[in-house]
Amino acid sequence: MRRGIVAFSALTLFGLGLTGCALNRFEQREPWRNQAEEVCLAQKLVRPSEDIQPVKEIDGPGVCGMVHPFRVTRLAGGTVALKQRMTLACPIIPEVEAWLAGTVQPAAEVYFGQPVVEINSGSYSCRGRNNQVGAKLSEHSFGNAVDVMSFRFADGYVVTVKGGWRGTEAEQGFLREVFLGACNHFTTVLAPGSNIYHYDHLHLDLARHDPRGLRRICKPLIKYESRLPPPGTPLSPIRRKPPAWQPAPDPAPIDVEQDDPYGLSPTSARETGSKVAHAAPSAPAPRPAPVQAYAPP
Repeated sequence: MRRGIVAFSALTLFGLGLTGCALNRFEQREPWRNQAEEVCLAQKLVRPSEDIQPVKEIDGPGVCGMVHPFRVTRLAGGTVALKQRMTLACPIIPEVEAWLAGTVQPAAEVYFGQPVVEINSGSYSCRGRNNQVGAKLSEHSFGNAVDVMSFRFADGYVVTVKGGWRGTEAEQGFLREVFLGACNHFTTVLAPGSNIYHYDHLHLDLARHDPRGLRRICKPLIKYESRLPPPGTPLSPIRRKPPAWQPAPDPAPIDVEQDDPYGLSPTSARETGSKVAHAAPSAPAPRPAPVQAYAPP
């Protein structure tokens, strides 16, 4: 009997140890996270609505959570639906909105002639980076990150990051535009080719890689000429230029697309029989009307 009790106690302690490793309970919550939430609320950068509603504080497990989380079901004034609702901290919401207005929708018009009406994305999840046990907590653990898996257009056509990154010419061009545009808004942007964990989605977050929050990670390095106006130019919907680029040191391997930005010949049909997206015509596509994006004071 005593042996059974000892064995049970040992297993219990072992299980608790694994849980502790999984959530990295010894990690401290950085003060800047709560400060960023408070500043965002004080400046009213997020206005509650039917689609973006404040919910009660998420405290734990461990240091995971948010002081002032929001539950988001639609973005862009209700015009872009979310396939699955997101729980996010205040600071990242206006950046996602600005990215949609300044890059995603203009790119959708250039490459497909129609707007994006839905995105499939993930948000809050208390876990280690790349779902690795014992790893440093992911920005998802603080509602400070978004994973985007696909975009659905007004006619029902869906571009997935997994299939479109090496898909048709229009799919590849659109995804590279939204990837490069995201680097103007987020401090970490990871796409297929950045590492083995991001082959099927775009990871966007507002992590601080240095005390001032100026260093950024934008991977992979690609050779691609954008068809959208550069940030800060009169025709650009993005009225502000990104902070000075200071790449953060990262030992992770990087895939560098040095040659043809499309990598593979655009396909004319899918083995799965899915609808084919046609590449944009060679003549310059009409520019979408400028959209005022969020510009912090």
